Amino acid sequence: MFQQRPYRQSSLSAGLTIFELIYHSTVRSIRKTHGNAIMAILMNMLQVAIFVLAFYILFTVLGLRGAAIRGDFLLYIMSGIFLYMTHAKTLGAVVGSEGPASPMMKHAPMNTIIAIAAAALSTLYIQVLSLFVILFIYDVAFTPFEVQDPASAFAMVMLAWFTGLGLGVLLLAIKPWFPTFVSIFTTIYQRANMIASGKMFVANTLPAYMLAMFDWNPLFHAIDQSRGYVFINYAPRYSSWEYAFWVGLILLMIGLMGEFYTRRHASASWEARR
Repeated sequence: MFQQRPYRQSSLSAGLTIFELIYHSTVRSIRKTHGNAIMAILMNMLQVAIFVLAFYILFTVLGLRGAAIRGDFLLYIMSGIFLYMTHAKTLGAVVGSEGPASPMMKHAPMNTIIAIAAAALSTLYIQVLSLFVILFIYDVAFTPFEVQDPASAFAMVMLAWFTGLGLGVLLLAIKPWFPTFVSIFTTIYQRANMIASGKMFVANTLPAYMLAMFDWNPLFHAIDQSRGYVFINYAPRYSSWEYAFWVGLILLMIGLMGEFYTRRHASASWEARR
């Protein structure tokens, strides 16, 4: 798969080669978590189910169910957890992908962009598959539900993935220079988003002083907007999917520029600092 071709490739052939490499790298990335790809997906589904159950018990014990949107309570919880898990998992996968000093980069035409794409796409595949399977089981085995605008709600899942990709690429570009800082920051950011993502509340119910504490977070906007598309009786007034999109795009562009600069100054000794 990884070899130097002695002839000059056409643009179409080069593009197909890149897509083939991304495909094989994505499969490899999925199987890294478990030798069996099905078990890797089941493990992720179990993790999401445990999150949903934990938050359901938390809301019930603390008496916070009344603060949720009128409608299916479990759907309210899952609409936040699915986006949070997609964002956090994508961020972690991209930051942990193969860097410019990785031994994998010695196999042409492998490069860091392919490694980043594989990490992001493998996470998206697992999360989206888990989402559809869990919602199917919930609809068939427990209670039927209806999503007001499923296409737009799924677009918010993709937006959460995109913002996680943008921030992940930026941190990956910084990682060879400041590995300890990136590791600590990634952990703190993922833990802080347990609350800062807004999956436990909706923006319309927050006072102005609390809203200012969360509206910097693109994931907060994506989750709040997704609930507007999931529930017919909720219209988000204080969030914007455009903000999340532009923040993700800016982070991705800065990250790609930083990654290009880092790649040109890569050193084999960096791999020992990871």
